[in-house]
Amino acid sequence: MGRSRRTIPEELLLLALDPATGTTAQPQSLDLGLAGAQLVELALAGRIAPDGDRIAVVLPRPTGDPTLDSALELLRRRGSPVRAVHWIGGPRLGLRQTYLTHLERCGMVHAVSGQMCGVLPTTRYQATDTAISREIRARLDAAIRTGVPPDPRTAALAALAHAVGLGKHLYPGNEGRSCRSRLRDLIRHDPMGGLVAHAVMDVQNGVAAQPRRAPAGGAAAGRSPARAASAPAARRVPQQARHLAGGMVRAGAR
Repeated sequence: MGRSRRTIPEELLLLALDPATGTTAQPQSLDLGLAGAQLVELALAGRIAPDGDRIAVVLPRPTGDPTLDSALELLRRRGSPVRAVHWIGGPRLGLRQTYLTHLERCGMVHAVSGQMCGVLPTTRYQATDTAISREIRARLDAAIRTGVPPDPRTAALAALAHAVGLGKHLYPGNEGRSCRSRLRDLIRHDPMGGLVAHAVMDVQNGVAAQPRRAPAGGAAAGRSPARAASAPAARRVPQQARHLAGGMVRAGAR
């Protein structure tokens, strides 16, 4: 994959990083969001594809990114498609610190040691280049304010930012209410991002135990407007993804 492009987990963490305090917003849900962001990034790289509400490995070749490749290998070892909600809610908490260390290694943040109450050691993180964070935020702002459908990466980033609760951090107060609403609406622009974002929210709401079943009144009955809008697209993706994946597997064999 190389380092010519930042990954969605990296961008999500940089969005969450508060430049004033050096801490991250929504730390409890951010681990879940980062696990979901890894799935989206692996899907964009052609390594996995959605199969209903499950995730299947279609090309196990490493991406070159150690954090993504670790997730890809864990998915490969499962041997069969895994429900996105089970993967995201699995025992992989600590991704926030993993990615902070990763960003420090890549030179995107630097650690600042300190003490809490003059006793407890603390570590805060500052972005080394604030222009990167501004560029990420500008893409999100443009998608929200222009109404132009965003590219899949930005749509997925917006969906995950909403899912982990970054809306109030990015667009605070009453004046940010309309932006938060539009941030939520961007979830429909990327089927994989929508699938993962809904899985993140399901884990937080404690509804990950059983597969979601369609009510008798129809597949879309009882769903939120965002979920109902994204469901048809999500169902179309597996067949397309498997078709593309087949070509990628043949191409990747070299």
